[in-house]
Amino acid sequence: MGIRSCRSYLLAAFAVAMMAGAGWAQGQSESQGNEFHWNGKIPAEGVIIIKNVNGDIDAEPATGDQAEVTAEKSGPRAKDVTIEVDQLPDGVMICAVYPGWFQQHCQDWHSSNIGSDKTKVHFRVKVPENVRLHAQSVNGDVKAEHLGRFVRANTVNGSVRVSTKSWVEAATVNGSIEAKMGSADWTGALKEDSVNGSITLELPSDTNAEVSFASVNGTLQSDFPFVSSGKLTSHMIKGQIGNGGRDLKVNTVNGSVTLKKRESI
Repeated sequence: MGIRSCRSYLLAAFAVAMMAGAGWAQGQSESQGNEFHWNGKIPAEGVIIIKNVNGDIDAEPATGDQAEVTAEKSGPRAKDVTIEVDQLPDGVMICAVYPGWFQQHCQDWHSSNIGSDKTKVHFRVKVPENVRLHAQSVNGDVKAEHLGRFVRANTVNGSVRVSTKSWVEAATVNGSIEAKMGSADWTGALKEDSVNGSITLELPSDTNAEVSFASVNGTLQSDFPFVSSGKLTSHMIKGQIGNGGRDLKVNTVNGSVTLKKRESI
């Protein structure tokens, strides 16, 4: 094989490999009326990121290895709201983009650009067992139950309810957090934050963690034997459950925190 032929062969092989590698991330999407649908295959340990403005995000397990995202738009300007899809190196990002915003793509999406639009988008997500989920809304609840990997859930005006075989990081301003975790082997610090709302965490019975709790108007209750350390007040407690080790930071301003031993996921 000559140099030119070899080079052409290599370029063609590279193009085929790139197309095969990109196929799962691009998936297939379609819009019909006020409903949007996307489905595709996410690589193992990859991620689905959903960014919403006004409306809930509901997630459940997929029946196979195909991820599915459905968005239903409703309200006075539903037809003007677009659902954008950006492929990521390890998954996909899907977001609601409202009219009048400067950004054109999900990568430019920022929750501060919410305006006062009353149009709502309801996302429904089916997540494969080996795929992570990041769900973010501004005005809406986030619910993700019976998933298999790490879940990050954030909202401003809404509650968070998550259960997974892995672990959960959640934050809200006006709402409560309920998280059931099947694993406590996270790395770094795991943070759970609410301003106006309670936090209930259900953790495996063999959890080992260094716990930092802070609240202005709230208390801490724990099913785990809790060994306190350092200077303590009624609204700031540091200590450990089990043998300590990993950091668990739980903060709320107006709300209490409950640490429960896991039952079933």
